[in-house]
Formats: sequence, structure tokens, C-alpha cells
Amino acid sequence: MKKIEETIYKHYELNVSHLTPQQGGWSALAYKMIAGNRPYFLKIYDKSRASTPKWTALINEYVPVLIWLHQHSSLNGKIPVPRVTKDGNYQCSNADGIFLLYDYIEGETIGNRDLTDNQVVQLANIIAELHSYDEQLPIKTQHLKEDFSIPFVSQLKQLINGQSIAPLDVREVIDQHSEQLSELIDEIEKRSRDLPQRPLRNVLCHTDLHNWNLMQTKEQVILIDWEGLRLAPVEADFMFLVDQPYYETFLSVYRKRYPEFALIPDVLRFYQVRRRLEDTWEWLEQLLFDRQESNERTKTLASLTKELQEMAD
Repeated sequence: MKKIEETIYKHYELNVSHLTPQQGGWSALAYKMIAGNRPYFLKIYDKSRASTPKWTALINEYVPVLIWLHQHSSLNGKIPVPRVTKDGNYQCSNADGIFLLYDYIEGETIGNRDLTDNQVVQLANIIAELHSYDEQLPIKTQHLKEDFSIPFVSQLKQLINGQSIAPLDVREVIDQHSEQLSELIDEIEKRSRDLPQRPLRNVLCHTDLHNWNLMQTKEQVILIDWEGLRLAPVEADFMFLVDQPYYETFLSVYRKRYPEFALIPDVLRFYQVRRRLEDTWEWLEQLLFDRQESNERTKTLASLTKELQEMAD
């Protein structure tokens, strides 16, 4: 904790009086931080984790967009925006991690609970507003543009084909699902080649819509965790929505703003398959490259197994 406190003081000139671990997400550790009698939320990406470069590579690209949205759109108060350091940077780091610091949101993560009708309406309005911004934004967005790449597939193929070494328990799980994985990889490789040739319209998309990225304050739904912010076809967000029980309610609100809205099925399919394979690779990456305690490793292996079983259903 001392290293964290020193890093915060060095870059934000804040004296930390309390630092309490919170439930973190897939990508990072989380802390409630008190400094000067004020609460903050501190997110730390562990440099020892294999996935950290992926989650942090575009911080300096997506944070300016969040700041612009906060200042110029109706998303003000509905999205968290990192605080800048004393030198005006969006992030800081030490030998162990990469830090993002936010004002603390007094509320609850929705998580396992179902969305109420009011929450669905609020979410639909947030996404409708987000989707109103395209490549004409007055700030740089070229590094956020969807390119339909699948960078994880080559390593995943090597693993499936037995060309890379894996522990026996991981190998056993992969071998049970290798045929299906290979079919999905063939499909996603074809779509990855074809879709860049299409004249698809890109808008700002969150690309990770689920209840663990939604918070409820007294009156407002807040959409958090914006590492995946991209300029992409709307299907990049709708892949999370189409199978939800509240989808028709969401759609009725969304269509008030976009009456002509219609999904493009093969684009939707690309995002659904890519996400499945990407999540599979995330679990594998942890098992193959991260240092995990035995109980943590057992949970990760169970999550991988569940992911692959759901893929087969």
C-alpha cells in the first residue's frame, strides 16, 4: 500500500489517508481511496498480467473522448471521467501498475440483479446519445476506429493445433472443444477479411455492456469501464443486448431517436463470435502466462470450462 500512496502523492499531490480494496473487474484492481477527506476511486492495472497491455494501450486515446462527451453531451453525469495528474496526464504508473484515478461514485453496481424498466430506459438513452457521435468528432479518434482485427487468434490456433505447450488440465479442456473452436476461428477469420471492405457506418460504442459495468446512484444509471470505447458499427454494442429479456423495451426507447434502425445480421455475428473467442483467450492467457495462486487458478479453469460449454450450447 505504501508504494501506491507514494505514487498518488507524486503524481496527484494527494495525501492518502485510507485505501480500501473494492471488487475489481476482469482487467484491473480497484480501491476506494480517501485523501483530504474526499473519496476517490483508484483503478490499478497490474503490470505482471499478460492482458494489461491490451487494456491500457489506448488510455490516452479514449480518455480525451470521455472528457469531450462529459463537457459537450447529455452523458455528463452518466459516465466517469479520470482525473488528470498534476502534469496533465490521464494516467500514471509505478513499477507494479498503471493507475487511473476517478471521483468516487456513491452507488451500487447492478451486477447480478435484473435491470428495472427505469434502468433499461436510462441505459437506452445513454447508448442512443453515445451512438449519435461518429467520426466527425472534433478530437482525434483514428486509433479508436474498428479494424475488425483478431490479434489473439494466431496464438489460440497454435494452442488448439498442439503447436504450443499447455498444462495437462488446460490441454484436456481445449481438446474437448477443439473442433468447435476451429470452426469458429475459420468463420471469424473470413468475416475479419470481408467486413473492412464494407461501407459500414461507425459511431462511438462502449463495446462491453453488461450489468457489472452499470452502477445505480440515487437517481441515475452510470455506465463505467470504458477501456473498450471504439468507433464501430452499432452491432458492437447490440451484441450484448439482443438476447436480454429487456431488449424490446430498450429498442422502443432507442428507436425514438433512430426510427429507421435495423441490425446487420452478419456484422452482429462477427461481434458475437469474436467476443466468445476473445473471452476464451482471456481465460487461457491467465492460465498460461499469469502467476496465480492455486485457488485462483482453479476458478479460472472453471470459468474457461464454463465459457467453452456455453459456446457449445
